[in-house]
Formats: sequence, C-alpha cells, structure tokens
Amino acid sequence: MKYNEIVNTLKIAKDIILNCVKDGQVVVDCTVGNGNDTILLAKLVGKTGIVYGFDIQKTALEITKENLACENIDNDVRLIHDGHENIDLYIKEKVDFIIYNLGYLPKGNKSIKTNKDTTLKSLQKAITILNDSGIILITCYIGHEGGLEEKEEVEEFLKTLNQKQFNVIKYDFINQINHPPILYGVEKSKTRRE
Repeated sequence: MKYNEIVNTLKIAKDIILNCVKDGQVVVDCTVGNGNDTILLAKLVGKTGIVYGFDIQKTALEITKENLACENIDNDVRLIHDGHENIDLYIKEKVDFIIYNLGYLPKGNKSIKTNKDTTLKSLQKAITILNDSGIILITCYIGHEGGLEEKEEVEEFLKTLNQKQFNVIKYDFINQINHPPILYGVEKSKTRRE
C-alpha cells in the first residue's frame, strides 16, 4: 500500500472487495443504491456466481439494471425490491460476501433511508447465512438524521459477536471533519478459537 491509498472508507471497502470476492461466489449487496457495488460484485463473481441486490426504492433498482446493461453484464444478478431485513425470504444458500452502505440513495430523497431497526434485523440474519471465511462490510454514514443512532446500534451488535467465531474491525477517520463514514468489517472465522 502506498501513501494516499487510505483516503476514505469507500476506497478501503473497494480494496477489500477486490481482494476477497472471487469467481463463482454468492454475494449480497444489501443496499443497491446506484449499483456501483452491485456491478463490481457481478464482474468479480463472473458467470458462475450469483449477486443478490436489495433496495427499498424501485428507482435504485431501475438505475442499477440500466447500469448493468450499459456494462454488458448479463451474469446472475437478482435485484430484489424489498428491505434488507428480509434477506432470509430470498436467500436460502450460504453466502461469501455481504455489503451494506447505510443511509440514503445518493442524490435521492433523503427522507428514504436505512434505519437502525431494519439494519439490525438484517445483520442478525446476515451472520447466519455467512460462509466460513465470509466477509460482511458495513459503511455507516453518520452526518444525516438517524445516521449516528444507526451506527451506534450496528456497533453495539457487532461488539456482541463471539470472538471465537468472528473477527470484527472498525475503520474510523478520527482526524477528518464533517462526519466521515465509518466502515466495519466482519469475518466469520474458518477455524474456531478456544
């Protein structure tokens, strides 16, 4: 890693995605938004992998579908118009990677956003469908109304995960102004520690 590579949480998350997501994996984008992560995940898992993408806004899914077409991606991408708290209704297999970008749709209606209650329900379900060595990334945006409360709920939940089964890390830029996002990473341990 060279100087100026730890510039923001989005860059860190992208680097983790590029290092961890592989061809043929089953992955989940719990907050599709404009589809940037969904598209990257689809490219990385290839034709033999599956991408599930959730969003409560039909507009977000339509934008993502258009962007997938523009990128000529015809992989198995399943866009689901539902909240991420319902992942268990759609995903029956184990997954290798899950990503959340909490908050509202960029350039969208700021009153439509994720919230602590549904996010917590989703995370509780997400850890149960995660494969050994699977990863969950959660980016919390705290500058909008409800964002700080959601981040605190996420962090409190992650603190309760058994250290013998999960590794949890927090990336927090402590010298930046304007409420920079906070990134959490969860890895389900392949080998259980005593």
